[in-house]
Amino acid sequence: MLDNIEADFPEHTPRPSHAPRALEGIRVVDFSHFIAGPFATMILADMGAEVIKIEPPGRGDDLRRYPPVHAELGHGAPFAWTNRNKRSVALDLKASEGVAIARELIATADVVVENFSTGVMERFGLDYESCRKIRPEIVYCSVSAYGREGSFKDRLGFDPIAQVESGFVSMNGYADREGVRALSPVMDISTAMMACNAILGALVARERSGLGQSIEVSLFDNAVLMTGYATMQHLFSGTDPQRHGNTSPDTCPSGVFQAEDCSFYINCGNDKIFQRLMSQVVDRPDLAEAEIYATGTDRIRRREELFAILGEAFARRPWSHWQARMRAAGVPCGQVRTVGEAIRSSEARERGLVTRIPHETVGWVPNINLPIRYSRMPIVDPVAAPAVGQHTDSVLRQLLGYDDERLARLAQSGAFGESVPSRRGTRA
Repeated sequence: MLDNIEADFPEHTPRPSHAPRALEGIRVVDFSHFIAGPFATMILADMGAEVIKIEPPGRGDDLRRYPPVHAELGHGAPFAWTNRNKRSVALDLKASEGVAIARELIATADVVVENFSTGVMERFGLDYESCRKIRPEIVYCSVSAYGREGSFKDRLGFDPIAQVESGFVSMNGYADREGVRALSPVMDISTAMMACNAILGALVARERSGLGQSIEVSLFDNAVLMTGYATMQHLFSGTDPQRHGNTSPDTCPSGVFQAEDCSFYINCGNDKIFQRLMSQVVDRPDLAEAEIYATGTDRIRRREELFAILGEAFARRPWSHWQARMRAAGVPCGQVRTVGEAIRSSEARERGLVTRIPHETVGWVPNINLPIRYSRMPIVDPVAAPAVGQHTDSVLRQLLGYDDERLARLAQSGAFGESVPSRRGTRA
């Protein structure tokens, strides 16, 4: 399954050994699972925080089983994508001994992140009020579906549900059929980014005041934000946005066109771009100056005829011809690509977006880098996602000072489930 990684993608280039880390010294105890919580904590880990992922013994995070699953890794691609640079500790939180260990870890932490259903952390005695008694300055982030308070706090939520209930799906697709969801978990990813931002803000505030606080980020709240300015447009006009497929309701000509050999997208976001497109790219200065196309509103009104003129012109030459001319003219454009084409593109290669990183079991695994570039504190070198409980032994020894006898006693009590903590993999 991973045979082409070494051939297709370069080895990760290590960061300078002397470079500091942006979140050096910050410890996160992460009880989250699936995507929104774990992606947030992975960003923190990439910035240099120590992230300890608490997982149920044996099965671990349910995202581990999302396909395609690599038998030797013991998890699938989605889990690898959202859990690098973490250490996994397997604890049975249904056992009092497991909860006691979790509380000890929290006592050493700066941040706690959780995204259980409302009420679960309270039942474990690991809610914010309980944790602040353990660690008064703790920053405690809850990621929920519809918030931790109110009449909808018990509702479960996943990315597609947030997409449909926020109105996001109603905006996407074509007017003659049902709206479509984004296949990418855009609500989970953006919620993770929002949670990470909130945590960073709380850490800055704590640095100034010495006080921790609780944070709540709701998937639904974030999904409404992700409808973009369409929400404000509705409030101004009273009308709901309509589905326009690949064309833009706000600018023209913006949409997909067909060159001689492939499809591409252009975005004429203002009058000057339109004028450059017509005069410098398709050699129609007469249309650039035509009064009937003078403004965006004029062009939207005549979208069909304008698209027909451009479509006829673009079909005569290959993409390479049009791309060069549009780039020279300053017209935003891009080839319509598959995911595979995108990650192997010249742009992605030059930015080093996809690399291969070492893995102690299978040799190499792929890695997709964050789009964050620090000049002084570069993102940490990526370490592949851990096996379930891979670091239970090392974390409890290093952070809590447990010895062989205590670990054996806790294993017998069921704190680690049916298996004893692994002594392999002490890497961070």
